[in-house]
Formats: sequence, structure tokens, C-alpha cells
Amino acid sequence: MNENSDVTAGAYGAALDYLYSFINLEHKRVDRYMASKMDPTRPGRLLAYLGSPHEGMPAIHIAGTKGKGSVAAMCAACLRAAGLKVGLYTSPHVQEFRERIRVLTANDGEGLISEADFVYLVERLKEAIAHFPDITWFEIVTAIAFLHFAQEAVDVAVIEVGLGGRLDATNIITPLVSVITSLSLDHTYLLGDTLDKIAYEKGGIIKPGVPVVTAGQKPEALEVLLKMAAEREAPLSVIGRNWRYEGEGRAADGLGRLTITHSPDPTFIPPQTTLALSLVGDHQLENAAVALAALQIVRPRFPGLTLTAVQRGLVATHWTGRLQIVHQGQSTPTLLVDCAHNVDSAIKLGQALVHDFSYDRLILVFGATADKDVTGMIPHLFGLAATTIVTISSHPRAASPSELALAASDLGFPVLVFPTVAAAVSHAWELAGANDLICVTGSIFIVGDLLNEWGELERELVGNYVMT
Repeated sequence: MNENSDVTAGAYGAALDYLYSFINLEHKRVDRYMASKMDPTRPGRLLAYLGSPHEGMPAIHIAGTKGKGSVAAMCAACLRAAGLKVGLYTSPHVQEFRERIRVLTANDGEGLISEADFVYLVERLKEAIAHFPDITWFEIVTAIAFLHFAQEAVDVAVIEVGLGGRLDATNIITPLVSVITSLSLDHTYLLGDTLDKIAYEKGGIIKPGVPVVTAGQKPEALEVLLKMAAEREAPLSVIGRNWRYEGEGRAADGLGRLTITHSPDPTFIPPQTTLALSLVGDHQLENAAVALAALQIVRPRFPGLTLTAVQRGLVATHWTGRLQIVHQGQSTPTLLVDCAHNVDSAIKLGQALVHDFSYDRLILVFGATADKDVTGMIPHLFGLAATTIVTISSHPRAASPSELALAASDLGFPVLVFPTVAAAVSHAWELAGANDLICVTGSIFIVGDLLNEWGELERELVGNYVMT
């Protein structure tokens, strides 16, 4: 909207500081998500005050524990490849806040909200915010996203749930399809400590009569979702039942290969169709199948969403920090990052490291937030590494390296300790040979810190490595 506005870095920074003055569940372990602490009517009242920018906006709504960001990115890339103007709202960001709110077009596959638009919308919201005591950080960010999408007149929006689903600020929308990705134990202090409780929270996005797609789930989670969908008369597609697939997480050319063996609409994806995936790992095969199932449901609304568009979209999808090779060279180690942040994602990363990558030795750089099940994550990763280095991100909820080292020691894994991500990666680089793999993981924030510093680090490490 305001692409030509002269917005200083100071104005953008001030707008961010204002936003971060509100409660942020990503940075504080608090119980504000609990129903007794929240007003589930507030997001709707705020958006109504702002003119209901979300109403009438076609959308795909995505909840889940793992994979929801990847599914959102795949859906958005395919819709963009179909010639549509696509709003994409995701969280958290990896490197900078503006990643959360994007408008993808044929000429812009990144589509970050401009600093000018962000400043304008924050200023617009200040007057409204005064009328809503106790408003939360995520409710404000969601309002900014919906206002931006409305002003940009997107053809369709892909909306990722922030936390949970039932009480999430995004749950104000009535989408074309609701999507639930793989469920596992995470944020248990907010969402419940069993899969059936988590499924109930995530399944809260299911709307009466709105089709639902779910990844394959463990029986206790699937039972809850089936019951909720039936009660709300929402047609439910289950990956592994209505959609079946096989494939290879990472082929020799570095891409994944997904073959759909059965789909409910062979005019869209004929049986035995194989699609190349830019996001790799066996878990991305299921994520891609989930995305295809969601796209099949919205396809009648968008005639340009053809098999060709899907093929182009899936191979062009970029999602930062998911089994992402940051550096690879003939005479240097390979540097891989992955935002594995809970036990289930650590298991999937471990499987990918064993099956999808070739190397002489693995050197692991690990950091996590203090509220994660670190003792559950460690056994699936540390035993694969020749050397493990623990460190800390800049995030306020990060676990200290000494805490991680103690947890590792209690489980029988010796580690090295470094005070920053840059120092940890620099030491890993010193230890690594040209055929070794350095994997940086444990949280989105560890990966974000590395990516933000990699430009300078790369000049230093790669140059010195080649010279020696």
C-alpha cells in the first residue's frame, strides 16, 4: 500500500518496539492461552472494529504440532504458481519479523510486508487497541496480517495457527478448508499433556460444514478429530486413507520425490503421479500429501490450480530452516540447519541424517529453549554425532549451555560448550573435514541466529578453510 513512503529504520524499529510491549507467548512461558485467562471473543470484536477485513477472504487454515509451516509454504507456492495473489501468515519468524506476513505474486515469491506498510498498520491499530484492554501481542499481529491482506486484495490467504487452535486469534476465520498436520506433545503446559487433549485444542479450528484434512495421526488423536468433525458435519480426509502415497525423502539430485498412489480426484492428481519436492526428508512427503489434499478441496474455486501449477509450486517452495543446506562445497564441510524443536522433530531429523545425507562424520551444534523436553530430544541426535557442541541463542527463553551440558552428561553424552552460536559453529568448522556434515539445530531461534550471522561467518570460515 505504502511502497513509496519514506519510512526510516527508526520508525520501523519504534513500531516493532511498540508491538513487542504487548504479551508474547513465544517469549514468555505464561498461561495466557488458558480459557480462564483469555477472552475468545476479543479477536472478533477487534476485527469488527477495524471493518472485518477477514470476512469474505478465501482461506486455508492450518493447525498442527509439526509441519504446519511447511504445509502452508507448499500451499502458498502452488497457489502462486496458479497465477493467484496469495497472502501467507505464519509464525514464528526465523530471521526477521516481516517473514510472518507476506503477499506472494507472480513477480515476487518472497512478498514480505514492507516496512512502510507495517508502520502504517501499527499506527492505524493504536487507536483501536485503546478500546481493548488486555489485548495480546498475537491478536494485534493477526489483525495487521488481515488488514494487509485485505488492502492488497489477495485472491486467497494461507493462515497458520499461532498456538493451539481453539483459542487462537486466527480462529476467527471461516476458511475453505481446515488443515491439521502431524500432532505430537509440545507446549504441554498450555495445550495439555496427552495427545487427545492436544488434538482437542488443534481440532478447535474445525468449523461446521467446512471440509477438514488431517495428516495421519496416532489413534488417540485421530479419534478426537473424527468425533469433532462428525459433530460439526465437516467432511474429513485422512492422509493414509483418502490419500495414499510413497516416495523418497531426498533423491540423488537433492530433491524429494512424492508419488501419489491414490487420490479422491484423479482428474487433479492421477494415480502414480510423481512430484519433485524442494523440501526434503521423509516427513515432507506427508506434508506435501496434506498440502495436495487441501488444494484439491479449494481447486473448484481456482480453475488455474492444475497439476502443472502444483508441480511448479512444490519444486519451488522455499521454507527457511527446514533441512536447509546453507553451505556446500567440494573442499569444505557441508552446513545444514533444521528447526527441530521437540522430541518428534528430533526423531524426524535423526532419521533424515541417517537416511538422506552422506558424510564421513556428523558434528552437531545444538541449542534449545528452556521449556522443551531436552532430555527427550538428546538421545535421538547426540548419539549420531562424532562431536556435539551445545550453545545458546539470543532468545530470552533459551536454555543455558551449562544446563544442556548437564542434561547431556546425565544421559551419557559428552559435549563441548560454547557461549554463542557463532563461536559454536566456528569451532565445529575447525573440527570438520571436507566430507563432514555440520548440523545446527534444536530450535528455530538457534537457526535464526546462525542465518543472521552467516554472511560474515561464511567470509571468515570458508576463506580460512580453503586457504588451509
